[in-house]
Amino acid sequence: MSKEIMKKGAGSIALFGDDLDSGFENVTQEDTTLPYVRILGQLSAEVNEGEGKYIPGAKPGMIYNNITNEIFDGKKGIKVVPCYYKRDFPEKSDKGDGMAITVVTHSVGSPIIETGKREGSKIRLPNGNYLEETAYYYVLMETKSGGMTPALITMKSSQLSVSKKWIAMMKLMQVEDGKGGHKRPPMHGVVYNLSSALQKNDKGSWYGWSVTQDRIMGQEDIDLYKIAKELKVVVGKGKVQTKGDVEEKAKDSTPY
Repeated sequence: MSKEIMKKGAGSIALFGDDLDSGFENVTQEDTTLPYVRILGQLSAEVNEGEGKYIPGAKPGMIYNNITNEIFDGKKGIKVVPCYYKRDFPEKSDKGDGMAITVVTHSVGSPIIETGKREGSKIRLPNGNYLEETAYYYVLMETKSGGMTPALITMKSSQLSVSKKWIAMMKLMQVEDGKGGHKRPPMHGVVYNLSSALQKNDKGSWYGWSVTQDRIMGQEDIDLYKIAKELKVVVGKGKVQTKGDVEEKAKDSTPY
């Protein structure tokens, strides 16, 4: 599941031969973490010189992989295959200095949610913490080398509307079922393009996700489809470690 799909003829395949993938026999999902992919904002450390996380060439609106430190043109976007989806309510504590840390995560339908009071995109709890409804997409995403690798994309606050439109797009899709009818293709059988776009409301502006369909997979995508299906199964069993950003700067996240 963790291996990257490479284009034929790419890299040093002729040199590695049968040694491809060797050396990782004892590596499990507990030994690694899934890359977290997000859009860089104007206050992101990666775009500001002088910050320890600064990446030369990074600009607001670019798409960033926090494990490989790769940045992608936000207007062009990246190709992704959504393999597994879930939605929950992380409970966060204001740590001070504009920081927030997740203390526990509540599932959809938890009675804790009903005890809170809505404050914009957040739900303030009696204990002072707040809930932030979040959609999680476990995907295969393209890399600079031309392959595809597992990653996590989250959507919250204003991006929840983008998430809902994406899910609606998936559910409305139809393919011939070979019996004279039509059925919905599997989530992990469709490739999408995720780009960034400047969004705004009466409170301000920010960069958010824009989703378009790239293609429904065909026989030529059989290897990609198999790995996408494997990622779906592994994530569904809870065997994928996702750390993302444990502590999040409030100024670095979408505030609306």
